[in-house]
Amino acid sequence: MSHRIYITRKIPDVGIKMLQDKGYEFDMYMENQVIPRAEMLSALKEKEYDALLTLLTEHIDAEVFDTAPSVKIVSNYAVGFNNVDVVEANKRGIVVANTPGASTSAVAEFTVALILALTHKLIDADQFMRDGKYKGWDPYIFLGTELAGKTLGLIGAGRIGSEAARMLSHGLGMKIKYYDTRRNDVIEKECGAVFVSSIEELLPLADVVSIHVPLLPTTHHLLNRDHFKLMKKTAILINTSRGPVVDETALVTALREGLCAGAALDVYENEPHIADGLDMLPNVILTPHIGSATDIARDTMAVMAAQNIIEFFEGEEVKNKVVVS
Repeated sequence: MSHRIYITRKIPDVGIKMLQDKGYEFDMYMENQVIPRAEMLSALKEKEYDALLTLLTEHIDAEVFDTAPSVKIVSNYAVGFNNVDVVEANKRGIVVANTPGASTSAVAEFTVALILALTHKLIDADQFMRDGKYKGWDPYIFLGTELAGKTLGLIGAGRIGSEAARMLSHGLGMKIKYYDTRRNDVIEKECGAVFVSSIEELLPLADVVSIHVPLLPTTHHLLNRDHFKLMKKTAILINTSRGPVVDETALVTALREGLCAGAALDVYENEPHIADGLDMLPNVILTPHIGSATDIARDTMAVMAAQNIIEFFEGEEVKNKVVVS
């Protein structure tokens, strides 16, 4: 009997071909948009599916599992897994897997790009040119900040945070201080990174604060108004992890009040919506959740998402199984 998979949105062909080559049957939502929840639930009622291949835009919870009780594995085409109720899945004996490490270099590079764009005022300067305001060289316009010798305050020193630290320390001469729930001996040796025991201790030391933690109950609003008060007024905030890690409304207020100098965000608390007033601030860069948007990263994610399902169906250990305590 062939296994049947439901895919909530088209993923790169390399992953689809892996499933086809195994002879699996699958249905896939083909519209170039997030699948409406009602439509997803309706589709799951039509057939008995053994697996779901989902994107981070789909909330996979008890209602989904009730609608598709034959599902045995959810493979999430994402590094994160906050869109899947893993605890509920585990209660029902459903395996949840993700694609860790697939986009490490892409997101780390993107983080560096946001830092450089913000500190060197690239967006403002580009708009200045497009508006026809450039009248000749001026030693006082768009004065930026050099990063060499400045301190990167890293919140989260996993794969992506560590790679960003390497790029910024080795390539741009930044000092690294970091906070995580566990120490990272590798970046301490490779980058001279210094561990601090709390976010409260880290923030006053950092010229650039960059967030690289998963979204968990313990990291929701990890940065709030009280934390923004601890930052240097000249510091900037970068978030390429998950939006709800930052209290976005509090960030808007902090930026208006000058508690920090700027922010660059690729993720948002209520995607695709952003907090009122955020897009009106001149010291903010906003991008549409594209940190992992490289061909290599997206293809690798597709391969890993497909491989999770193949390993499960073939009775092998699912190497990227999500385990939560």
